[in-house]
Parts: sequence; C-alpha cells; structure tokens
Amino acid sequence: MRKLVVATAVAALALTACSSSSSGSGADASGGAPGAQALQDAKGVTTVTFWHGMTGQNATVLNGLVDAFNQAHQGKIEVKPVFQGTYDDVIAKYKASVQQKGTPSLVQIYDIGTRFMIDSKQTVPAQAFADKDGYPLDDIEPGIRNYYTAGGKLVSMPFNSSMPLLYLNADAFKAAGLDPTKPPQTLAELGDAAKKLTVKDANGQTTQYGFGAAIYGWFVEELLAESGTLYCDQGNGRDAKAGKVVYDSAKGAEAVQWWADLVKGGYAVNTGRTTADAQAAFKAGRSAMNLESTGVLGGYTQAAKFTVATAPYPKIDAADPGGPAIGGASLWIDGPGHSPAEQRAAWEFVTFLSDPAQQATWHTGTGYFPINRKALDDPKDKAWLAKYPQFQTAIDELHSTRPSPANAGCLLGVMPQARKGVETAIEQTISGGKTAQQALSDAAKDIQSAIDSYNSSVG
Repeated sequence: MRKLVVATAVAALALTACSSSSSGSGADASGGAPGAQALQDAKGVTTVTFWHGMTGQNATVLNGLVDAFNQAHQGKIEVKPVFQGTYDDVIAKYKASVQQKGTPSLVQIYDIGTRFMIDSKQTVPAQAFADKDGYPLDDIEPGIRNYYTAGGKLVSMPFNSSMPLLYLNADAFKAAGLDPTKPPQTLAELGDAAKKLTVKDANGQTTQYGFGAAIYGWFVEELLAESGTLYCDQGNGRDAKAGKVVYDSAKGAEAVQWWADLVKGGYAVNTGRTTADAQAAFKAGRSAMNLESTGVLGGYTQAAKFTVATAPYPKIDAADPGGPAIGGASLWIDGPGHSPAEQRAAWEFVTFLSDPAQQATWHTGTGYFPINRKALDDPKDKAWLAKYPQFQTAIDELHSTRPSPANAGCLLGVMPQARKGVETAIEQTISGGKTAQQALSDAAKDIQSAIDSYNSSVG
C-alpha cells in the first residue's frame, strides 16, 4: 500500500541530494553504468546494503530470495537486507543518509517517491544498466514499466507492484439477489448495488453497509486514471516537470461527490483515513464491497468467513477509456559514494529479483503482481492461480490496460502532500462543508505553494 511522507522532507532531500550528485562514480549525472568487468576486477566480497520496507510474510519471502542470491554468489557478492520501517520511514532515513553521505547501495522507494528520486540525481538509472547489458526490458509488464519510465528511460526497476480491485462479499450479493459474477462496472452501478446490499435490523440500525473504503487519495487517483483524466499538468509530469495539480476537474469532482453522497445516504460506512479500519470492516462483513489493493487479497481470503470475490476497479462512466495505475514500489541503485563494483553487484541482485522464477516465487508468496510477464508461465505460478482464481482479475485488468500518461501516474515532487489534500477534500464533502468541486479546487490552490517551492529547490 502506498503510504504518505511529509513533503517538506522530500524537498529538503532533493536539495541535499542534488548538491552531492557530483561525487562518486557511475552517478546519474554522468549517465553511465559500470559493466560486468567492474565486479570481476573487485577483490574479495562486494557488499550490497539493501534498505526496504517489507514486513511479515513479504519480508520472509524477500529474505528467502536474498539468501538464494547470496548462496549463488558466495565469495563474490553479499546482499545485506535492512528493514527501515514503513515507506515513509525508508524515504525519510534515505534523506538523512544523503545528508550524512552514508547512503545504502540499493533502496526500495514507493511509487509516489519517483519524482523526488529522479530530481535527487543520486541514483544510476536502470535504463543505463539495461542498455549496457542488452537486458530485455520488454519482459517487464508494459503497464508497470510505464509508471517508472520518464523521458523515455526506465529510471528504476519495478519490484513489488500492485493493482487496485473491487472486492465483493459474494455471500452478501447472493442474499441481496445480486450476482457476484456480474459485478458493478461504474460508480453509478456500484451505488445502486450498495443500496441493495445495505441491511438494517429491526431497530433501524445498519448491520451491513453496501460499500466501504478508507478515505485514501489513491482511490481517487485510480478513478481519474481509469477515466483517462490527468492528475497533474505536463502530461502527468511526463512531458516536463509538473507545475500544478489538475485533479479539480469535472471527473475528479464527480468521483468525490459520489463517494460523499453514498456515505451521507447511509449506504457506505465511513471508517476514516486508516486503511486497516476499512479492511477490518470488510473482513467482518460490515461492508459488502471494498476498494483495495491486490496486496490484501491473501489476507482477505484467509480472514473472511464468507466467499471473497474480486472485480475490476470501477470506472466513473462506462465510456471511460483508461485503466488503473499500478501501486507498490521499485528499486533504485545508488551512485555517489559507491564503487563501480558495488553498483554492479546491486544491478546483479536487481536482475535476479526480476527473473521469471524469482518473480513467480514473489507473486505466489506475497500476492504482489509479477513484474516479469514470463513469471505467469511458471508451473508454480499456474498452480497458485488455480488455487486462488480471484487474482486472475488483477492480471486481466493489467493486461487490458493500454499504457497512457493518465494511468502512468502523476510525477510530482510533493505528491504525498497532494494526496493528503484530496483526502481532506473528501472529508469536507462528506461533512457537507463544501461541494466536491469547491473542496478539490481549494485543495489544488493550497498545494500550489508547495509545488512551486519544490520545483524551485530542484531547478
């Protein structure tokens, strides 16, 4: 899941990182990447310090992959994984490491940190290594590659990617006379289903809401992507550095107003911004439909006492041309202060993780989408999908999405802060303090100074 990080920390990191980009070898500023000879010429064991934010089962699978790599490269490369907390914690600690000139060799950064990482000029682009080796980037799922591409170049290697889904309580659907195999496809259809799925007891108390989702800006970003609508200007920051957000569009207002109207009508439960609370409501049967990431599918199927079904993420309108944007995180190889051998060793590990066999292990062990499309042909992956057919929805959803600037996601230096602004707008609309259009327009105005400050700081 995407977490939030304070925008001022990102801007401060950009300033310090840019000032340090001239040191070391193989940095983004030079556009180069060390070849295999750098590692062959190294003496002893080359250590790769790898910062990440994986926990629980995800961490167990990741550590298993690290062990397999280290065993295969014994005496030559040793990867040392270091858990650094949430995605917020990872990027904040990375900021401090840049200031202290003690960065890790490799770092996992969540998707909305991409603009900052590009601006930092602290890393060696994945494209530089791929070009040097002739590495087959075409094996990466186009929709996933699309997100981490800027200026026609792959800036980092995708790792743990997720897709948004509509989760259904299939038992509740049947009880309400609805067919879970024919799920709602638009917001209007979802709203109609929510009304039929809402159940009250003899005292008029709601025992089951038709719909529930955390007040999480990511969900609005996905609806805009589905509609083919930009979140920020300059082609979602892909043509040039974004100078403003444009989420206060008619489509954005329609999505937020729909959400607020369902809550105010008593058909959607309002669990606030905490995603775990909305997840708990769905697993307990308190809400019959839920918007969430593919990353929770395993937990839902294990915890729920009802049949969990999945459906593609809904569209604002049936005619909307787009598809959703991916979530998750990617891997960035640090340049300044790290030897060519260390950078090369990090790339060897990154490509190991990206291979079909490892991606199949990652996919089946965690539920994250395999970034390498050949992983889906692996026998263990096929067996896993046969056992958990609900995940096929995400595969079909990604493969049916044609990459575009809208579903590439917005590259914005203060994207975390922009997302918070949308969440505030949702809350204001639910409370009735503002219309969705006014709330989003105010949020767009409020974020402008932070965008200007960030862009000025990075040049």
